[in-house]
Amino acid sequence: MDLTRPPQSKLSLGFVPHSSSSNEIANDTVSFQIDSSFRSPPHHLVSGVPLQLMEQQTTPENKNVDLNEKHRQTDAGSMDLNEESKVGGEEEEEDEDRDVEEFRILGHSMCLKRRRDSISNSSSCAATTDSACSNTLPKRFHADQSLESRRQSVRAWGNQSLQAADPDIFELLEKEKERQYKGIELIASENFVCKAVMEALGSHVTNKYSEGMPRARYYTGNQYIDEIEILCCQRALVAFGLDSESWGVNVQPYSCTSANFAVYTALLSPGDRIMGLDTPSGGNTSHGYYTPNGRKVSGASIFFESLSYKVNPQTGIIDFEKLEERALDFRPKILICGGSSYPREWEYSKFRQIADKCGAVLMCDMAQISGLIAAKECASPFEFCDIVTSTTHKSLRGPRGGIIFYRKGPKPRKRGMLLNQGDGSDKYDFEEKINFAVCPALQGGPHNNHIAALAIALKQLATPEYKEYMQQVKKNAQALASALLRRNCRLVTGGTDNHLLLWDLRNLGLTGKNLEKVCEMCHITVNKIAIFDDNGTLIPGGKRLNVYGSGTPAMTSRGCLESDFETMADFLCRAAQITSSVQREHGKMVKCFLKGVENNKDIVDLGSQVEKFATQFAMPGQDL
Repeated sequence: MDLTRPPQSKLSLGFVPHSSSSNEIANDTVSFQIDSSFRSPPHHLVSGVPLQLMEQQTTPENKNVDLNEKHRQTDAGSMDLNEESKVGGEEEEEDEDRDVEEFRILGHSMCLKRRRDSISNSSSCAATTDSACSNTLPKRFHADQSLESRRQSVRAWGNQSLQAADPDIFELLEKEKERQYKGIELIASENFVCKAVMEALGSHVTNKYSEGMPRARYYTGNQYIDEIEILCCQRALVAFGLDSESWGVNVQPYSCTSANFAVYTALLSPGDRIMGLDTPSGGNTSHGYYTPNGRKVSGASIFFESLSYKVNPQTGIIDFEKLEERALDFRPKILICGGSSYPREWEYSKFRQIADKCGAVLMCDMAQISGLIAAKECASPFEFCDIVTSTTHKSLRGPRGGIIFYRKGPKPRKRGMLLNQGDGSDKYDFEEKINFAVCPALQGGPHNNHIAALAIALKQLATPEYKEYMQQVKKNAQALASALLRRNCRLVTGGTDNHLLLWDLRNLGLTGKNLEKVCEMCHITVNKIAIFDDNGTLIPGGKRLNVYGSGTPAMTSRGCLESDFETMADFLCRAAQITSSVQREHGKMVKCFLKGVENNKDIVDLGSQVEKFATQFAMPGQDL
């Protein structure tokens, strides 16, 4: 059927048989020719609007209505279409009738319908149905289409891969992955987590805000988050062999520093006294520390009054006689044991006696050795301490965060000489105070992805495989220590009881900063610390090597054994020789030393050997 539209609206329809013979009609197909000699259309009809041939029409009310007569009346202009529409609009059927013109051909009632959209210049619309031409869709459909387009846009943006969404960050992450894979990691505070922990860290639970404690959140929709956190707390107690009637735990702190400060906030008033191991002696700045010029380094020193105890500079071991003397004079409210770089066992029973004498709460920061304690490869502080804090990475091999254990239930009938704790009816009140200090006093919503990942790591702590892993960590530490001693290196305290050791560089004439730089250029990561010389003077000369299995917790996690640490000890000694040579030629000053290590052939050669060695070992949780 061929329909064309003249500039005028009045139509003259002429019948032309489809067949070549005028005496026969092959089918009902007809074509129309439009007579353009009639007057212009009414003003409400747009010139050029295509026409649509509709189906045969019937009039149920009166089948004998003469449609030809109606058509003649329409041609004569007796029907005004504008008058058919009423003010304010009618039903949809009446609106459609305005654009319909009826006629009869060969006894068949036919109808022409004008399309009602404003765009009518496309010839394709005249040859297709309404559903095939978007210009004929109603406004509501266009609105729905626009909303769907916006939804699709948001979905596309939300489902982009990291590489597509942010190529810059993706490239940097790939470089960091390669650095870890091609290097030797010997920093005591670092480790490589398993695949399951990484999956939890990147999971959808990070979307949920869960401020408050389980079953007492400030927001709804936390029923499953509560279950995750409760399970994490249960596993924490099981991992360290603790009774839930006597111990409680908070797994929400963002770090061990946050956990320590939450304890101070819970139990102390501003200006109250705390006492911990001096940072150059192996302590942590979060236990309170002042620089030699009196600068307050951490919040613990800013908001509370802190006094440090020290190690014996000749032995590197804590001097308990001086500790007791200072504690009885200072009278801290919290006495802290535990540190960042102390390679020997902590004698918790001695700390307990001193804490009782001066009336202090005994707190242990077991951040470095928590994994060893869980595996019973180091002495446990839980028998003697009131509060125990820790990081959740390092030897624990979980995600980065903090954790607080606190005593619950009745206090002992008598403990210490000067601390009167009643007749046994008194109870510890740490739980409510610590929980409130964590949230809302210091933190908002916890990191649910961290808590889920921590629950996974804590479950692993209770397995035989983890105990074997911790045993290997200690073996590797002792193997590295022995290898360095055989190469005439000097170690603080002469060795190690845990996963780390301290390499004293003074007999080599090296500075920790320069050796650290050379090691880094050779793809070996270590960290310098400050130690005391024989006269107790602070010098930045030490280097902490976390011999926690094939290169700290990290290298043991990659599968390194004792023989591999022998090789790493050789790499370290060669790095020390290169450092000594550059210092002799260019001096110890940083600027001069850095010029000496540029394009150094010995560094390049050692770096190539380290890379070849490191890439033998797989990266946990990654296809490397």
